[in-house]
Amino acid sequence: MTATPLLVTVPDARLRELIGPAPDGAEIVVWDMTTPAPADEIGIVVLHYFGAPEGVLERLRGVRVGLVQGQAIGFEAVAAQLPPGHIFANAATVHEAGAAEHAVTLALASRRCLPEFLRGPAGQWPAFAAGPGLIGARVLLLGYGGINQLVEERLHGFDAEIVRVASTAREAARGHVHGVAELPELLPGIDVVIAALPHTPATERLIDAAFLAALPDGAVVVNVARGRIADTDAIVAEAGRLRFALDVTDPEPLPSGHPLLSHPAVIVTPHIASRTTGLSQLQAALVRRQIELMLAGEPPINVVYRS
Repeated sequence: MTATPLLVTVPDARLRELIGPAPDGAEIVVWDMTTPAPADEIGIVVLHYFGAPEGVLERLRGVRVGLVQGQAIGFEAVAAQLPPGHIFANAATVHEAGAAEHAVTLALASRRCLPEFLRGPAGQWPAFAAGPGLIGARVLLLGYGGINQLVEERLHGFDAEIVRVASTAREAARGHVHGVAELPELLPGIDVVIAALPHTPATERLIDAAFLAALPDGAVVVNVARGRIADTDAIVAEAGRLRFALDVTDPEPLPSGHPLLSHPAVIVTPHIASRTTGLSQLQAALVRRQIELMLAGEPPINVVYRS
């Protein structure tokens, strides 16, 4: 009697192609989740990269699924919609390097005043010649997970002074990590803040008017986390005294004509921090790894939520 193959669904033909031939014992099909599930039992369901539109995850209600696999790091939208009885894994290890590179790029571009150079009148030099750069800067890493740990590695060559902050104080391999309760004492001495932390009730509007007011003139705030960890009105009020480099915003995208989109001290990129040309291959490799683990009877990696 032939064993039933492990059924794996992926949301689009591009990801299916990148995964390559299905491992022995597995069948991979394209299911975009806009139609009923292709079977009552599915080994792995891979979600769309940009998350699940409202109501789509209801397609999994009543379906036995071994693992729901996301293609992003964040999972708050999935947690709010996933029917009971499912296990969800995020795409940790896939996005961190690209997001860290983008965070450093934003910080460096802002500290070297590139917005003013690029937005100035054609053929005219701006009234100043240089910004402070990152060399010797005091950089506060707000959140000390995979992204900001890689940010720290990349800042090593700038001889930056690193201040690590997480939800609670602890010791890490590279040095002390401050607790978030210490921010009021830390912020007045900071040149650059790089935010890379999950959006939770505890981090909602963490970067608020009081947070920004505590920073010295000319400080840069980089956000590659989620838009809702920052107060947009407070950012607008402080733009100019402070500089901002935002890959995420609230709302997202910002509406046409929003003051942050044209402010000379603000850089806004369209939530693309981790999206290098190699990202899709990394996502495909993660899915293939999860298939191999399931076929071998091993637990999946990156499990972050059980509904």
